[in-house]
Amino acid sequence: MAQNFAHGNYSHTQRKARNGGGGRTPRDRARRTLSQNFLADRHAVDLMVKAAAPEGLVLEPGAGEGVLTLALAAAGARVVGYEIDPLLAGRLAARTRSDPRIDVVRGDFTAARAPREPFAVVGNIPYSITSKIVDWCLRAPALTSATLLTQREYARKRSGDYGRWSLVTVESWPWFHWRLGDTIGRESFRPVPSVDSAILRVQRRPEPLLPSEGLGEPRTAERSGAMSSRRSYQELVELGFGGVGGSVRASLKTRYEGVDAALKAAGVARDTVVGHVHPDQWIILWERLCP
Repeated sequence: MAQNFAHGNYSHTQRKARNGGGGRTPRDRARRTLSQNFLADRHAVDLMVKAAAPEGLVLEPGAGEGVLTLALAAAGARVVGYEIDPLLAGRLAARTRSDPRIDVVRGDFTAARAPREPFAVVGNIPYSITSKIVDWCLRAPALTSATLLTQREYARKRSGDYGRWSLVTVESWPWFHWRLGDTIGRESFRPVPSVDSAILRVQRRPEPLLPSEGLGEPRTAERSGAMSSRRSYQELVELGFGGVGGSVRASLKTRYEGVDAALKAAGVARDTVVGHVHPDQWIILWERLCP
């Protein structure tokens, strides 16, 4: 049975759908408003399931018509599918009513409370709210991994495939590994979007590259120190990405001493622009500049 969840104003478009005209039906306008492009290629679904290797609890943003939902359940997962479109949510709930492996939630995934038990996120997500969904995943303490079908350009930027690294990736790198997966061509969707997609895999590290903050444990001096490590690392990275002087060296020298020695230890040239600093090099910079 579908569950009502997080009723409210759902405005997820990068631009509002044109009003009337153009020969569009109300369903056509709804698909455009909700950025709906459904997987219509079984091979693409199989690639998603293979990349996700689902087990245990899986949350699926944008379950849509349920093609991926059913495949995840068939692979052994307990799936909670979130669908904001009431018509689609109702249809999927009716279709899966007798399947104990699947629950359908009618509502906004990004407004959901993250489970306390370990869980994964797997979904063919709307392009227009990709960053919002990724941010939700990174904030969820019990998330083990997120396997997301996103716009290919977004997946390449976040995984460093262009040879540059984004703030989001670098800032979360001590706790999450980002990997670019298979490309899924635009012809695999209905309606057909204007760009290709790719599988983006974000996986929590078994052991953080910085001291863990011990989520769920009583506050202790050790935990406080670990939280301080997270803050100091993120402050370092955010300053580096601040853009002062056009190089990471110029930005870091506004606050830290020993920057040249730290850059040398990390193998970073003095004139390197911030996007070209590998996330692993940021770990070394933090170890040298934030003891």
